[in-house]
Amino acid sequence: MMLDADAIRALLTESHTIAVVGLSTKPERPSYDVAKYLQLHGYRIVPVNPMHAGEHILGEYCHATLTQAAAALKSAGARIDIVDCFRKSEHVAPVVDEAIAVGARCVWMQLGVIDHDAAAKAQGAGLIVVMDKCIKIEHAFVTR
Repeated sequence: MMLDADAIRALLTESHTIAVVGLSTKPERPSYDVAKYLQLHGYRIVPVNPMHAGEHILGEYCHATLTQAAAALKSAGARIDIVDCFRKSEHVAPVVDEAIAVGARCVWMQLGVIDHDAAAKAQGAGLIVVMDKCIKIEHAFVTR
């Protein structure tokens, strides 16, 4: 299911917390650039990257897993709205399973990240799915 611009606008307007799975500590990487953009536009980003767990990226504590991130947010009275995947397509299925388990609202697969089976599983569990689109580009487009 492809979301039109109005549906993407609604999703981005109603969402506040975005877990960025695969967020890099390197400013030259797309994941860092996108997460920084999202922060500058009022979103809380939650880094998820087991290679950098316990560190801070863009001023936010980095979690090893979505499950750990969701538990930390829950204790603060918040939740994950969007899971933004900066992972290779073949590594998306476990991220989707975890997104379903933690009750995320949406799984967003970045440009070039495509897994139709994982998308169908997420949709079947009631999650909104955006696939093969950049959240930064879409945000800039729908909010202009």
